[in-house]
Amino acid sequence: MRILHTMLRVGNLERSIRFYTEVLGMEELRRKDYLEGRFTLAFLGYGDESKNTVLELTYNWGEEHYDMGDGFGHIAIEVDDVYQACESMKKQGGKIIRDAGPMNAGATIIAFLEDPDGYPIELIGRRS
Repeated sequence: MRILHTMLRVGNLERSIRFYTEVLGMEELRRKDYLEGRFTLAFLGYGDESKNTVLELTYNWGEEHYDMGDGFGHIAIEVDDVYQACESMKKQGGKIIRDAGPMNAGATIIAFLEDPDGYPIELIGRRS
């Protein structure tokens, strides 16, 4: 297992990308609009996603402001098989808060569990 990305919700995607690229020196690695879900994801980092943990900026269309408590999204961890990982984690006392299945407006298999303090952790199936 490895940490894939950390997600932050942003109110102005272009402003945030400028900050992370110009101020912090990250590179925009990829961006995708999800028309059905009305959101855009942009991934930034200091190197290729296959070898580095990156930052996911999520812009929910029409949302311009988040309270600081709402700004943090989740930690993501890559697993070989999301369904099997959920079953294993349940047996170890893990609290699954979103069962394994396709993501909203996409086909990637994901699930979420909650850590002891209530922070969400996304499990994402290994890309082939």
